[in-house]
Amino acid sequence: MPVPVLLAVPQALPTYAHAGDAGADLTTRVDVVVGPGERVTVPTGVSLALPDGHVAFVVPRSGLAAKRGLTVLNSPGTVDAGYRGEVRVTLLNTDLREAVELRAGDRVAQVVVQRVERVQFLPVQELPVSARGEGGHGSTGGSDALVSTAPFPTTTTPEERP
Repeated sequence: MPVPVLLAVPQALPTYAHAGDAGADLTTRVDVVVGPGERVTVPTGVSLALPDGHVAFVVPRSGLAAKRGLTVLNSPGTVDAGYRGEVRVTLLNTDLREAVELRAGDRVAQVVVQRVERVQFLPVQELPVSARGEGGHGSTGGSDALVSTAPFPTTTTPEERP
């Protein structure tokens, strides 16, 4: 599906690393340092003209998240079909000790384009019964195996944290 793209710099064109990839890489068009625990919004140099009935989701790159602790805040970021401005990515450095340095042209996120359905929301008095019902977070089991990976105990106050 062709998608018209306006580029602030030629090298900003989103690209797929592999033939079967769902996400195309987005780059930053500026140098930036994301300090420990900080967030910063970077421009990508990309403006899209998505067809009606489609959306672009901006998601983290797994390598940056796993190796550097850099993720996309508000993930997935939603780019609606009618938006024509530059796609900007808000990055969060989850590492509390090391800064992440990025140079213009570095890959910072991925964009995934999908078809979406418009629905009509209908107020009702009650919902139909389902097998899951109202079971929410952890309701299907396995949640006892989860171990906190927080860098500090969750019982501390912000003043006590490193």
